[in-house]
Amino acid sequence: MVPLHWTGAEKRIAREVFETACEAEKRELLETFKRRAAQMGSSDDLWQLAEDIERARRDFDRKYDYRYSQLPFVFGQLVREGRVTEDQLEGLGSEKLDFVRRFASL
Repeated sequence: MVPLHWTGAEKRIAREVFETACEAEKRELLETFKRRAAQMGSSDDLWQLAEDIERARRDFDRKYDYRYSQLPFVFGQLVREGRVTEDQLEGLGSEKLDFVRRFASL
């Protein structure tokens, strides 16, 4: 992939979209794990929950990579998952949007 130049305006849009999606997913994870913790009945449940939390953390950290070279991939995945809409990315250059669309369609 050819390195993409990000304008100041594009960086602001990207940061806002990234942070919004990131915080929404954190809230979802928190609610999921709170609910599971409240339903635990044994120490085995505790260890399974701990493993699942660690796995979710690794997946989350892999997904939310705010390097400009990675953002088109990140946004493509978030569009594919329904966490971000193309409308939210309005204002990004056409080259970036084309890449996001291609990656989202995989």
